Amino acid sequence: MRMGVLDIGSNTGHLLIVDAYRGGPPVPAHSYKEPLRLSEHLGADNSMTDEGIAKLLKYVQGATSEAEDRGCATVIAFATSAVRDATNADDVLCAVQDATGVELKVLPGEDEARLTFLAVRRWFGWSSGRLGVFDIGGGSLELACGPDETPEVAQSFPLGAGRLTRDWLDAGRTHADLRVHIRSVIADDAGVILRGGAFDHSVATSKTFRSLARMCGAAPSSEGPYVRRRLKHHDLSPLVDQLAVMDIAEIGAMPGVSADRAHQMLAGALVADATMDLFDLDQLEICPWALREGVLLQHLDHL
Repeated sequence: MRMGVLDIGSNTGHLLIVDAYRGGPPVPAHSYKEPLRLSEHLGADNSMTDEGIAKLLKYVQGATSEAEDRGCATVIAFATSAVRDATNADDVLCAVQDATGVELKVLPGEDEARLTFLAVRRWFGWSSGRLGVFDIGGGSLELACGPDETPEVAQSFPLGAGRLTRDWLDAGRTHADLRVHIRSVIADDAGVILRGGAFDHSVATSKTFRSLARMCGAAPSSEGPYVRRRLKHHDLSPLVDQLAVMDIAEIGAMPGVSADRAHQMLAGALVADATMDLFDLDQLEICPWALREGVLLQHLDHL
């Protein structure tokens, strides 16, 4: 069965087309993505701007045509933090359905964490034991942990790299102030996870963590998904200080950083550093599967 997963994230719209079959992992067949930066298209009242909605509609129309041309039997479409948090979210969803026929499902933050955890568990398997999973998106930070396929704890925090860049750094507040804010938000709820004990395997997913790992010396994506990649805390901490004094062009020239995300890397690095510090993690292993794969796996399980 050829299927598509349409992910409307806070940074990027991404259609992943896979060939799914019984007894094996979904095999990527095609990818169609575009930087939408929807988290930066929320106005002062937190409503999505007309420009943001127009960009979203154009992308979904293109993704729908792409899925049809590639022979997808099914497309599962969902949206995350930027649409979820918009005060006019219902209007945005109606506009998408009216213009494209696509019904976007808005995922709660806890479901994001749960489904990302499922994908990581399937990738690494039961040998990971008590698994801790961390995911920095454009609008939110997701944390989940547990010994099974369904996490014991699944949390979502409004600490996405795009959101923090817009609300703090672009607003003229210092990275030192942002550092304090990030750590206080995570620490308020960290006890729920910490009470369960240490992780047997600590894992990070998605683009911000992948970029940070690459900036700290991990293998490039061209070497394939089966190369083990790690982000080590002793490499990340000096990188945070380095990013704080670099301009956007310099950051964008670093390995693993795309031009459309360079301005968010300092905020993302501050969140990653705080997470590793507060949970006493020496390193995080990078998983190539994340939310899209979790959504797909859940759908296949139901079938």
